Amino acid sequence: MSLPARVRVTRPPLPLAPALRVAAARLCPQAPLGSLNAAALAIAGGAVIGAHLLWDGGEVQFLETGWRGRGIEEALAGAVAQKN
Repeated sequence: MSLPARVRVTRPPLPLAPALRVAAARLCPQAPLGSLNAAALAIAGGAVIGAHLLWDGGEVQFLETGWRGRGIEEALAGAVAQKN
């Protein structure tokens, strides 16, 4: 399944850069951002619209409502599962 044309999924280096950290905290406020083992972010038009975050003992995925069901969830899960 391909992503919508203006969406890209990226696996940024950790720790997250300040702007990405703010976006991840907005989408996944319960995630311990200082303890992440992996992160994948979906970006559309320069805005972070989704995140899949992984840490010891947990993980969370969130995607803004209007973007759900377009294959982005699967792309985020696949990206976060990739080894470095």
